Amino acid sequence: MRAYRGHLLHIGGAPQLAQVSDHLVSVPDGVLVVDDDGVIVFSGEYAGLPVDLAGADVTDCRPGYLLPGFIDTHIHFPQTYCTDSYGGGQLLDWLQRCIFPAEARLADAEVARRTARDFCRRRVEVGTTTALVFGSAFPDAQDALFTESLRVGLRTISGRGIQTVGPAAAGPLLTDEAAAIDLSAREIDRWHTAHPLLQVAVVPRFALSVTAQTLAALGELYDSVRAAGVYFHSHLSENLLEIDAVRGSLDVSCYLDAYDGRVGRAGGPTLLGPRSVLAHAVHCTDGELARLAETGTSISHCPTSQQFLGSGTMPWRRTTANGVTVALGSDVGAGDEWLMARVANDCFKVHISEPGSAGLSIPPAQLLFTATLAGAQALDIEDRVGNLDAGKQADFLVIDPQRQPLLPELLERVDAEDTDRLLFTLLLGMREAAISEVFVQGRRLTAEASMPTA
Repeated sequence: MRAYRGHLLHIGGAPQLAQVSDHLVSVPDGVLVVDDDGVIVFSGEYAGLPVDLAGADVTDCRPGYLLPGFIDTHIHFPQTYCTDSYGGGQLLDWLQRCIFPAEARLADAEVARRTARDFCRRRVEVGTTTALVFGSAFPDAQDALFTESLRVGLRTISGRGIQTVGPAAAGPLLTDEAAAIDLSAREIDRWHTAHPLLQVAVVPRFALSVTAQTLAALGELYDSVRAAGVYFHSHLSENLLEIDAVRGSLDVSCYLDAYDGRVGRAGGPTLLGPRSVLAHAVHCTDGELARLAETGTSISHCPTSQQFLGSGTMPWRRTTANGVTVALGSDVGAGDEWLMARVANDCFKVHISEPGSAGLSIPPAQLLFTATLAGAQALDIEDRVGNLDAGKQADFLVIDPQRQPLLPELLERVDAEDTDRLLFTLLLGMREAAISEVFVQGRRLTAEASMPTA
C-alpha cells in the first residue's frame, strides 16, 4: 500500500456534461491510497483515512495537487516532429506539402524507433497517461509504437493509418485494398489486448484516403472484431473543401454516411458505435450529430489544430445539446500543444469567442472533464480510469506549482473556498514544468526509464 497526500481535484462519479459541475471534487488535504495492484482503495480526506489503511507508506505531495492522468483522444504518432509545419494553406494543402512526406520517413525502421521513443517521452512529460493514437502506415513503425508504449508504461490505443488512394505525395503510404485489410487484421491479432495497457483501432486516415470498396471491406472487418473491443477512429468534417470532396468522390449526402455503411452499392456494416471516435466534427449537420448520439459515437474535439489549419470552430452548444460525448484531442502535429491543459485553454478561448448566442464561457469543471473523464467515456474505459474514485486504476498526476514560475503566486490570490476559480487558474495556467510525477496503474513513469518504477 502507498498513500499520496495532496489536494485532490477531479470529476467524481459518472456524470454527463450537464451535471459535471455538481461532481467536481476538491479536497484540500486529501489522500489517495493505492494497493499493490495499482488500484485506488481510498480517495478522500486525509483525516478520514480508515484505520486499516493507516499503515500505508505516505508520500507527502503538499502543497501539490493530485489530478487524474490526461486522456488525449486524437494524436498522430507519425507527426511527432510536425508541429508548426508551414504548408502555406489549409488541411489538404498542408497534408500534401508537409505531412505525407514526413510520415513516409517512418518506413525507415530506425526513424520509426526514434520517433516512438520521442513520442512516448513527450506523453510522459505532459502527463498524457492514455491516448487514442493515429498510427503509421508502416507495420514496423506500429510495432515500435506498441513496444515503446509498453516499455514506458503508457495506455495506448492505436491502429495503422490506412490509405488506398491519394495524391502523389501520399504514394509511399498507400497499399492496395487487400493489403490494407490484411495488415489491419494482423495488427489486431498481434497487439489487441496483448497487454492490459494496449488496444488496437481500425484507422482509415479519412474518407478521402480510401475507396467505397475499401470502406465496405473495413466495415466487414470491424464487424468481425467489434465484440472483442477493437476501436474505430478517423476524421470527420474538419474542413469545408474536404467535405465537398468527400461528397463528390463517394457520392454521399453527408460526410458521416461514409462511415455509416451508406456509400452507394458498396455500402456495408456501419463503422459507428460506442468505441468509435471521430476527430473534429467542425461542420456537422444536425442530422449527423443526431446519428452520432444515436450510435454512441464520440467526438474528439481539437480546438488547437482547428485554429492552426483555419478549419473553424466546432459549435459547442449545438454539438453537446445533441447528446454527443465530446472529449479533447491535441491533434499533434496540426495541434502544436502536447499538454492537454493547454488544449483545454484553447477550448475555453475559442468557445467564448463564438459569435452571438453560440458563444459561452465553459465552466472549469467541464474543461477538466473533457481532458479526463470524458475521454475515458469516449474510449469506453470509464470503469477503469478518468477520475480518482476508489476502485479505479491509479492513473494520476502530481502537480507541483512550485516548479513553475508565477504559478504559486497566481494560486495564492484565489480564495481557497472558490473551487471553480482555483481549478480554472491551475488548469489554464499550468505548463508541463509543474507536472512533477506521472503514474499509471500506480507505477511512477519516467520519460527515460527502461521500465516504470514503483
